[in-house]
Amino acid sequence: MSATPATSCALPPPLGPEQEEEECSEAHMSVLWYAGQLAITYYNTDDCSVYFMPDIPDNEDLKLLHKVIGEVNPQCIVTSAKQDQNIAKFLSNLTATAGDKDIRKPEIVLFPNLDFGLEVSKQRILSRQFPFIPSHMTATEKILYLSSIIPFESTLMIRALGGLLKFLDRRRVGVELEESTIAVPILAFKKFVLSDIVNMDQDTYCVLQIFKSDIHPSVYKLSSGLKEGFSLYGILNRCRCKWGEKLLRLWLTRPTRNLTELNKRLDVIHFFLLAQNHETVLTLQGCLKNIKNVPLILKRMTLSHTKVSDWQALYKTVYSAVCLRNTCRSLPNSIELFQTISRVFTDDLHYIASLISKVVDFEGSISEDRFTVRPNVDPTIDEKKRKLMGLSDFLTEVARKELETLDNHIPSCCVIYIPLIGFLLSIPRLPTMVDKSDFEIEGLDFMFLSEDKLHYRSARTKELDSLLGDLHCEIRDQETLIMHQLQTKILEKSEVLSSVIEYTAHLDVLLALAMMARENAYCRPRFTHRHGFYIKDGRHPLMELCAKTFVANPVNSGEATRRIKIITGPNSSGKSVYLKQVGLIVFMALIGSYVPATEAVIGVIDGIYTRIHSRESVSVGLSTFMIDLNQVAKAVNNATERSLVLIDEFGKGTNTLDGLSLLAAVLRYWISQGTQCPQVFVSTNFHSLMQLELLPDTPLLEYLTMETHQDGDELIFFYQIKEVSELIRNGKAIKRIDHPSKGDRMEKCKSVVEKFLCLDLDDPHVDLEEFMHKEVLPSAASVL
Repeated sequence: MSATPATSCALPPPLGPEQEEEECSEAHMSVLWYAGQLAITYYNTDDCSVYFMPDIPDNEDLKLLHKVIGEVNPQCIVTSAKQDQNIAKFLSNLTATAGDKDIRKPEIVLFPNLDFGLEVSKQRILSRQFPFIPSHMTATEKILYLSSIIPFESTLMIRALGGLLKFLDRRRVGVELEESTIAVPILAFKKFVLSDIVNMDQDTYCVLQIFKSDIHPSVYKLSSGLKEGFSLYGILNRCRCKWGEKLLRLWLTRPTRNLTELNKRLDVIHFFLLAQNHETVLTLQGCLKNIKNVPLILKRMTLSHTKVSDWQALYKTVYSAVCLRNTCRSLPNSIELFQTISRVFTDDLHYIASLISKVVDFEGSISEDRFTVRPNVDPTIDEKKRKLMGLSDFLTEVARKELETLDNHIPSCCVIYIPLIGFLLSIPRLPTMVDKSDFEIEGLDFMFLSEDKLHYRSARTKELDSLLGDLHCEIRDQETLIMHQLQTKILEKSEVLSSVIEYTAHLDVLLALAMMARENAYCRPRFTHRHGFYIKDGRHPLMELCAKTFVANPVNSGEATRRIKIITGPNSSGKSVYLKQVGLIVFMALIGSYVPATEAVIGVIDGIYTRIHSRESVSVGLSTFMIDLNQVAKAVNNATERSLVLIDEFGKGTNTLDGLSLLAAVLRYWISQGTQCPQVFVSTNFHSLMQLELLPDTPLLEYLTMETHQDGDELIFFYQIKEVSELIRNGKAIKRIDHPSKGDRMEKCKSVVEKFLCLDLDDPHVDLEEFMHKEVLPSAASVL
């Protein structure tokens, strides 16, 4: 695949120092469950968007709701006071669940059922003013517009959304200190779904080290939270913009089995890895680093809190988005992402960039630290600025005339202009002026003393006030009015800005994954609808960055054979690393990334379950062994023939007999399922599992071990997986094929005895010594 050379796009010149601010992200969720149908909506303060999930079936165990809450981590959950017993029990037990999952405890808010009424909720949605809806739309046009975004046929979701809007208005989320007329800003409605998501619990994320939070080393940032430690997210995160980082984290929390989506991502990565596309990659990365926090800027626009740095950031973002669009238009249309960017990055971006560049005076805004307008935008402002510019010479002349009328003891004076106060005559303080009574001068009204200068209002300064007025304030007021008009125009085009954030984040993540794949020689995984997977020379993506040399190992798990693998070996031989390596390679494939291997074929996976590390917690009130049992029970109860199960040293937390029995029982249960059992990898030091033949002989079972070598008293680890020897498997001595059998040895002994009995010992010619050398000794050597 090749591409035409990318369009060269010069970035806008630096417009002054700017600082991208971070705000604490919060999510507020509204939930309804009725007759087996679940509806979820939530408001994210990070991008001021409302996310909704159309009505979807969920069983009484509410597993889907549990998954969404674990992912969104809401601060508040709003629901109806009149609810089904199942969801009421679920929400009451959520405290214990939150403690176990290391997520914050959500506040449960109950509203009367009337607040979730269908007609009330519809009216609440349709009557609300949204900044992204043009103000010139009629009521009918507004209904049609919202109907194209929000599925009003999902009645349960509409009710949940109505309750969420009620909660936002009551709590005034994000606008607590604003006037009551200012509503909570909602910049977009976005749909989210959790179909085709691979099931993984928090324990699996922890043991595979997908995420890892460390205390920030800077003493100044201790209070602001944690930083990402050495984790899969940490090494994959080469993103250039904030929204790319957020999307990468979202992909890691939502591994998918949607093969179409995964192959789309892999196609983009493959394109970026081609040598002839290197210049295109550099152009795209240069543009992406200028994509700023647009949702925060739009939120400030709705609240009229826009700063000079916000206008700079928005201009850079829009300019860079146009460059991205132009570059993608020169790339192959066969890749859907490039085609989408070329289509959805509309000419509205040119319109926004043109408005900002024609209206905003960046140099003046930076020098005055406020919004200023370019010349020739408003004639009234230009005229007042011209008066203000020529004011210096005019005031010098007025001061000269004032000095002629003053006492001869006053050496100098000047006329100054102070906003909101007006024109004043400034006179240096004389040594004779001690008390306030000494400040009085005939014909002048004393105003105040500042920095040894006396300020007065004279007849001429009063005349200037009446003629020129408060120029500064008038200019500011008119420029603020123009800023509001500009903000309104931009907010009406906010839909294209939301598209910019969404698709630049996709582009950023895929570029980051391509960089990682190129630097570490990853390969593209191939997907198959069959069960099992084949990995050639697989590597642990984290361990290979730490170790000087890393030994690659294969994985071969079939559809009807070798579905259950039992791995033995001494401690520190690499068993746990091998298990995690398998889990990480499969996981990376399920987010659409290249994987650390020479070749990888991944079958259908619907869940990854682990029992590798016990996350002990005092709040849970369970022993280590009980936590292990819970983890294995979760795998036994939920794993299907499409699942991957990783179990490390299960049973060692109790006495040997009980642990061995539990492990054997679990494995026999899965073996009894035949080809419907999950793909299971078990590492153990229970050699009796094989030696006592506790498991049936079946092609589903494969015994492996980590290769070692005994060199005197030293045990050498090769970290290489291989099949288990018969000696370890049976605990019996292996028959030597170079020795005769017991029957052969008996026959030889009988032959020697017969020959000896035939000897005539009285015969002086019989040589016993020769008989011993020729017959007895050779036979004895072969027998022994």
